[in-house]
Amino acid sequence: MNGLGELEAVVMDVLWEADTPLRVREVLDRLSTSRTLAYTTVMTVLDNLHRKQWVLRDKDGKAYRYRPSGTREEITARTLRRMLETSTDPDVVLLHFARSASVRELAVLRQVLDERSGDR
Repeated sequence: MNGLGELEAVVMDVLWEADTPLRVREVLDRLSTSRTLAYTTVMTVLDNLHRKQWVLRDKDGKAYRYRPSGTREEITARTLRRMLETSTDPDVVLLHFARSASVRELAVLRQVLDERSGDR
């Protein structure tokens, strides 16, 4: 997933697949990576994801339980919004994106624009 490191993306996949919030140990146990990871490594990744607002955490005794702060699609849209807001020229970014969009993506954008123009 764009905007995330390889391990962060794998951890997010674990959280999105989970039915309930998970502790660090539970995330570690569910990770399928080619290398052995330390508990503290996963804890650091989860802390970074929390700082980036990709995950929420709730205190559970002395530990935290982690859950995604939204669906994959919601977080991706939020990331795109932040990138536009921090760009020095968001209009140019949108133009580049529109030029690179597939026919299907353009159809979705057209549908939303038509809906919004009907709101006026």
